[in-house]
Amino acid sequence: MIHMKRFLVFFAAAALAVACASPEKMAKMAESVKVECQPSVLEVVAGTIDATVNVTYPKDYFNPNVVVEVTPVLVYQGGEAAMKPFKYQGEKVRNNYKVVSKDGQKVSEKIHFDYVEGMEKCHLELRGKVLAGAKSINLPTRKVADGANTTYMLVKKAGNVSPKADNYQEVISSTTEGQIKYLVNSSEVRGSELKGQSVKDFLAALDKIAQDERTTVKSTEIVAYASPEGAVDKNNKLSGNRSQSASKAWDKLTKGHDAADPTVRSVGEDWEGFQQLVSQSNLEDKDLILRVLSMYSDPAVRENEIRNMSQVFTALKGEVLPELRRARLIANVEFKNYSNEELLDLLQNNESLLDEEAFLRVASLVRQPAQKEEIYKKAINKFGSDRAKFNLAALYLNQGKDDKALAGFQELNADDPDVINAKGVAALHKEDFQSAEAAFRKAGTEDAKANLGIVLLLTGRYDEAARVLKDVGGCCNNSVLAYILSDQLDKAAETVHCKDPQVQYLKAVICARQGDAEGVKTNLEKAFKNKALKERAANDIEFAGYTF
Repeated sequence: MIHMKRFLVFFAAAALAVACASPEKMAKMAESVKVECQPSVLEVVAGTIDATVNVTYPKDYFNPNVVVEVTPVLVYQGGEAAMKPFKYQGEKVRNNYKVVSKDGQKVSEKIHFDYVEGMEKCHLELRGKVLAGAKSINLPTRKVADGANTTYMLVKKAGNVSPKADNYQEVISSTTEGQIKYLVNSSEVRGSELKGQSVKDFLAALDKIAQDERTTVKSTEIVAYASPEGAVDKNNKLSGNRSQSASKAWDKLTKGHDAADPTVRSVGEDWEGFQQLVSQSNLEDKDLILRVLSMYSDPAVRENEIRNMSQVFTALKGEVLPELRRARLIANVEFKNYSNEELLDLLQNNESLLDEEAFLRVASLVRQPAQKEEIYKKAINKFGSDRAKFNLAALYLNQGKDDKALAGFQELNADDPDVINAKGVAALHKEDFQSAEAAFRKAGTEDAKANLGIVLLLTGRYDEAARVLKDVGGCCNNSVLAYILSDQLDKAAETVHCKDPQVQYLKAVICARQGDAEGVKTNLEKAFKNKALKERAANDIEFAGYTF
């Protein structure tokens, strides 16, 4: 009992000492104040460092007659940054600061710093002092957080502006053909037709193809028809007989010429040819005829409706139907265009042979920007090529010559999604993220989606960035980064498909967050091919506790 009384007396005395804590005693008892920071490892988001500091003052610690001044300071390589102090007052102080009760109280404050280079290796500390009248007592400095994580700065932020594609064809397909025409209800090939101009031109074309090493006849065809008049069955049979007679004539005609054996087809009534010839004619009632064709699909009904227009049918018998009693002799031809090597040679020695598509293709083959610029300018001067104008402006944009680029884009269609995207990239270069985002969302192209992902990463919207970049092709760097920052590490690892040193660095970050020390070491060794990444790793909070 005596011991218990002594303990109670001691406890009461200690409590009284705390209750009457002087500024000096507050400094000595500062360790009893609980301080925590969320997050405990600081992170740079959109160029700023933001956190919440919670300070819990225990009961009977805060003297009612003092003011406590707390200054958050970020200490980093090369300097330090201090916020405006937070000030708290005891219950008996007559001022306008936040009041802290002697019974104990938790206070929370938002911490904000603008990032400057060097802050990736830093710590946050609180520097405080107790003010009592003219007296000022320094409180022990408290370190509350490490940092800061700058992983989001690994975003590749130049922006994507792909050049307009050329339509250059390595192989150009075409057809050449002649026709054998027949008399009404006849499948006999007349001698005059075999000697006619159409057949002569066809055979001459075959001979010319045979002499051209770039051109090849890939296949040949005979397609026979009947004009759409009379019974359908009868016309189908007539068309078949014409295909057979044309095939026999083919053998005679092409003897001594380079022509493969043809495939032979019979179409029957040539309604498609009929519609085409009527559309191209000057017939007075052609619109009426075309309307009948669109209204009825049955051949017999079509013919009956047209025959009922006696004047119209008379005109058709003279101008249209004779042209449909025919067999077409067709050669399917392929022209092997200039190779890349030949295009480069022509650029140097005979550029007059290059058309617009060839200029655009050869520009994609050269590496030097100055040479690309020269080629695009030639295409613009010779052909007024809008695609060359766009590609030239895009070249300037990728070189950082934004003013010249924008001047070029101003000459083009402002509603072109590629132009809208390119202007968005120019805004991105100026860190006008609002204008850039609006442009990318409006453009909606694959490039624009990739660029929107950049804006979202730079402005701290990591979950949306991961969704936007999920299906975007090209370099996987930003997609992997978005998954890391949105804490989807498994998806981040699955998305790695390129061997760029920076992507290997990101893979090391994934391993570090998963606690895979061997993976960190292996991937950093690959990433260190880039010396800048090696320097970064030395200060990167992601790898705190790892040796490499």
